[in-house]
Amino acid sequence: MKYTIGCIILWLSLAGCNNGDGTRISATGTIEATDVTISAQVAGVIKLIRAEEGTVVRPGDTLMIIDNTDWQYQLVQMEAAQETAEAQYRLALKGPREEDILQAEANYKNALGDLKRMEELYRGKTITEKQLDDVRMRFIVNQQLWEKMKHGSRPEEIDIARARRDQAKALAASLQKKVNDCMIIAPVGGTITKRFAEQGELATTGMALYRISDLSSMDITIYVSETDLPKVQLNQLAIVNIDAFGKKDFEGKVVFLSSTAEFTPKNIQTKDERTKLVFAVKVKVPNPDGVLKAGIPADVSLIIAGQ
Repeated sequence: MKYTIGCIILWLSLAGCNNGDGTRISATGTIEATDVTISAQVAGVIKLIRAEEGTVVRPGDTLMIIDNTDWQYQLVQMEAAQETAEAQYRLALKGPREEDILQAEANYKNALGDLKRMEELYRGKTITEKQLDDVRMRFIVNQQLWEKMKHGSRPEEIDIARARRDQAKALAASLQKKVNDCMIIAPVGGTITKRFAEQGELATTGMALYRISDLSSMDITIYVSETDLPKVQLNQLAIVNIDAFGKKDFEGKVVFLSSTAEFTPKNIQTKDERTKLVFAVKVKVPNPDGVLKAGIPADVSLIIAGQ
């Protein structure tokens, strides 16, 4: 039966967990980098690319700019709506102006005088009942308006004005965020290992734009058996060997121990190997010179304390 390279590596990782002399646990894994994929949070045409593959970036660096013209127009409209809502809220708080109250009072008194005269004329049968009703209706309207002016805005009216103001403010803030999101900023430091988009391309929400990898240190995940797990501890010394570097050793340490057993990865092809329970162990190796590359197989030896 033929094995792929990946299957052979995983088989060695499991079959050779202990070297037999009791001083170390040996296994094989693949070097991995910590990757962060940056995606577009807004839609728009990519206007400018400022970072290419291989560029070393720091948190906060601008990598790409998406055209924000449409979002700017919407923001200006919403800011105007916010100012209107704010003015309406202030009006609701202050209530009617003093001159408006005086005008309402004058209209009420004038309507009251008209009503009294029309009632006298109606009793003298000089006018019709319809004419009297019209004057009485005008009096009632002016009376209610004056009462409203005296008492100012009701609490419910103030609450409505405040809610409209807060809604407009939130919508404006949301649009401001979209404008800001058109500037694609590096959230972490590292090296750009992949650029997924080109200048002039239409970016859609959620579209991957960059992959940033932390190459200053690399991770290797190996698997140990249940019997070897008690011999593994956090911060335990690990010696890493890579075929391409001959006998050169790289030092690392254990940074993670899985607390849950899992079956041997599926691409181990023999039934016996697939049914074994193993535990994942992650080893971190410093890579200040950037010589370690993701995807390369590596042999890992965990040094057993006290041996």
